[in-house]
Amino acid sequence: MFAQLLAVMAPVFAGAGVGFFWVRLGQPYPTGFITKLVLNVGTPCLIISSLSSTPVDVNAFSQMAGATLLMLAALGAIALILSKALKLEWQVILPPTLFSNTGNMGLPVMMYAFKDTGGFPLAIAIFVVVSLAQFIVGGFTSSTHPIRSLLKMPTIYAILIAIGLMAFDITLPLWLKNSIDLLSGFTIPMMLITLGVSLASIRARNLKAGFAFAAARVVVAGSLAFGIGHLLGLPELARQILIAMMCMPVAVYNYLFAQKAGRSPEFVASLVLCSTILSFIYLPLLLSLFMHAD
Repeated sequence: MFAQLLAVMAPVFAGAGVGFFWVRLGQPYPTGFITKLVLNVGTPCLIISSLSSTPVDVNAFSQMAGATLLMLAALGAIALILSKALKLEWQVILPPTLFSNTGNMGLPVMMYAFKDTGGFPLAIAIFVVVSLAQFIVGGFTSSTHPIRSLLKMPTIYAILIAIGLMAFDITLPLWLKNSIDLLSGFTIPMMLITLGVSLASIRARNLKAGFAFAAARVVVAGSLAFGIGHLLGLPELARQILIAMMCMPVAVYNYLFAQKAGRSPEFVASLVLCSTILSFIYLPLLLSLFMHAD
């Protein structure tokens, strides 16, 4: 089991480590360019490649998306209560409570942990819902135009194409499939390297509050995911993926939106940094429980 766990986590450590030490050694990294490339080219290709090449039931995909929406609604309610209790602006506490790092960290971990079981497309369903919600909420909390920005996202159209391919059992021509597979191949490595770069660049304060929030969020999100999974009658594999994805650390994008809006960016940075550090401890434990259950 240790060998299986190491096979899942080692690529994550390696990729993030490259980005972290690259920046720490004073090397330039075009974060803006890489982020746009991954979001506008790599991620849409990854979605189409994964969903068109792996057998996945459309009902299972939509059920997972529905479970994710329920999770976000429950976490949102908790965040609003928390904002009242802690006397914080809801715009500050809502995004980090709602949005875990299902992209830069979630997809790589799920790919290595569940790809052989056919569960990776279900992880993509969660990533899609969380990403769309994140850009909408992030847009509102940073006073931009969220709907207009959403319609410009290639990911939206990639989702529609992938669902159409699944629903009508359409096989892509080999030349197109190979091209999409090639372009999707850089997405996961670049996500991990960019995660490392972001962690090296974040300046955080109040680490005690950050670790406390991170630990509480994992317990709450994991418990909710477990309950919602049973409530909806999700298969065991789907429940495991839902729990793992919802327990990912706070997404880096929350810090970027807070910085853009000028809403306590250093506080949000501490939540991102501390939750990511903590995830390197609890994620291996969580995955080992899943492997032992299997």
